[in-house]
Parts: sequence; structure tokens; C-alpha cells
Amino acid sequence: MRPGARNLITDVPGLLVGHARNTVAKSGVTALLGQDRFTAGVHVMGGAPGTRETDLLAPDKLVDRVDALVLSGGSAFGLAAADGVMQGLRRMGRGFVVTGHVVPIVPAAILYDLDAGGDHGWSDSPYPTMGRQALESAAPEFEIGSVGAGTGAIAGGLKGGIGSASAVLDNGYHVGALVAANPLGGTCCPETGRFWAAPFEIQDEFGGLGAPQRAAVETKAARPGTATTIAIVATDATLDKAGATRLATAAHDGLARAIIPAHTPFDGDLVFAAATNAQAAPDSAAFALIGHAAAACLSRAIARAVWHATPAIADPAPTWAMRFGRNAG
Repeated sequence: MRPGARNLITDVPGLLVGHARNTVAKSGVTALLGQDRFTAGVHVMGGAPGTRETDLLAPDKLVDRVDALVLSGGSAFGLAAADGVMQGLRRMGRGFVVTGHVVPIVPAAILYDLDAGGDHGWSDSPYPTMGRQALESAAPEFEIGSVGAGTGAIAGGLKGGIGSASAVLDNGYHVGALVAANPLGGTCCPETGRFWAAPFEIQDEFGGLGAPQRAAVETKAARPGTATTIAIVATDATLDKAGATRLATAAHDGLARAIIPAHTPFDGDLVFAAATNAQAAPDSAAFALIGHAAAACLSRAIARAVWHATPAIADPAPTWAMRFGRNAG
């Protein structure tokens, strides 16, 4: 297993990612778009999720492809970001065709960033506009760190953010992960700064610090609904919705390997899975490897989100670099 050329989810051919952020609200939106419609699944393991259109992704539901996936800050207000994405897609003529009408299908998930130091005294929600801006900026290259849906993210005692990672398997399949890391739990040892995801690191992508010698717990203030890690894993393999759902389920292992504790009652931990169907359907052995790669990519993406976070005014938590700097390990 090796990373793709960008080490981003867009190393899965046909995928694009765009960000938007509002520096006053200290919040943002991230959208994943396919060059064509794609198969999607979802699995939720956190106790406080916030979602839109996820019921459609169940294997027994009618719609078999989606047009985009949205990750947003803003708590429940952020679900409105999907409106902006839908409006943009409708102008493109993209969506599910029913009785002559085109209806874009845009599942979304949100995280809580209302305590990130931003001003949320707005009267008109900024999230539809940010959704449209994220769609319009979608491209193969995109930033990670304190951008998009990760703008106001906090990961345990450190600043969180957007992370991404990819893998190219020996059998030719591409796998990638995109995450907005805002968990209650911590992503690294609070004493040394070494990441829990270290066993899965490739090419010193989050510092090459080595593995922590023992597990230790650090969390942010535990209040219901004030955390959440939301993610997307993707592959170019051909999968139906049942396969995509299984891929999302397997990827949660990567979340749990990178965050201690994970899947708490205070988190809305959710993973979407996307399959572009550009390559043949995998056999059972190949699918097992794709699931493992998705979990590993998600672990790496979470660590990269924290590693690349940058400071902003009124941050309630320091970045990894501010807290540990060159003294890590």
C-alpha cells in the first residue's frame, strides 16, 4: 500500500473537493463532488449525530446514486449547507430524474463548532452560501488543516481540522479518506504529542514522531452534542449500496484507532462511503483489503487534520504545533 500522488481523497479518480469558510462565524463547509453520480453508503456510531438524507443511503431505498456529500460546521444550522450545494447542482442539471424533474441528492452531516470563538449572532444563515461556494471551488487539489468544515474544529485538547489521505493498493484499486476531526477524545498522547494513528503513518505525513508508548486519555469539555468526527471514505471499485455501507462500517475502525475515546455519547461520529464504480467489482478478498485501506486512510487523515491545523484569533484550544512544537516525543 502506498499513498496516491496527492495523498488526498481526490487520488480516487473522478472525485473533487471544495471548501468554504466564514471567518466571522469561524465555521465552514466541505463538499465532495463526483464528476459523475456515485454510489454511497453511511454508518453512524456516535451518540449525537446530525444528518440529512442519510435514510436514502440504506440498501433497500430507491435512490441508487448521489450527486455530492457535504460535511459542515455549525451544529444543526450547518445542515442548510446542503441547500446551497443542491442549488448549484440543479443549475448544472445534475440530480435524480423523476417525472421530468431533476432533484440533486446531497446527503450531509454536521459537527458542533459553536464554541470555537466565532460570532454566531447572524440573522440569516451563512451556510447555504458556504455550501454553494464549496461546490463552486471543488477541484482535485484542496487544502487540509483549519479550512472548510474543520475551520472551528477542536480535537480533544487541541485544534482539529480537515484531514485527508489516500492509498493505492497492489491490486490497482484506489482508496481515500476525507475527515472533519472534531472529537471529544484526543488524537495524540497528551504528554508527548505522538499520534495514536502512528502505526499507519506513511512517509512521515504527520511528523514521523513514532508511536506512543502507552495510551492516555485527554478530552475536551464533555457536554451532549458538542463534538463529532464526520468523514468520507472512497474507492474507485464498483460497489452497490450494501457494499458501500459495509465499507463505511469498516472505516469506523480507523476512527477508533486514531481517537481515544471514540464513539462516545457526546460525539456524532459518522462515516460516509463513496464508490465511483470506475473499476470492476472486487471479489471478497479484494473487498476486505479495500475496507482495511479505508480504515487506515481514515486514521492517517485524522492525524493529518490535527498536524496541519493553524491558529486563529480567539481559539479555545492550541494547535498541535503550539503545544508540542519540536519537543514532541
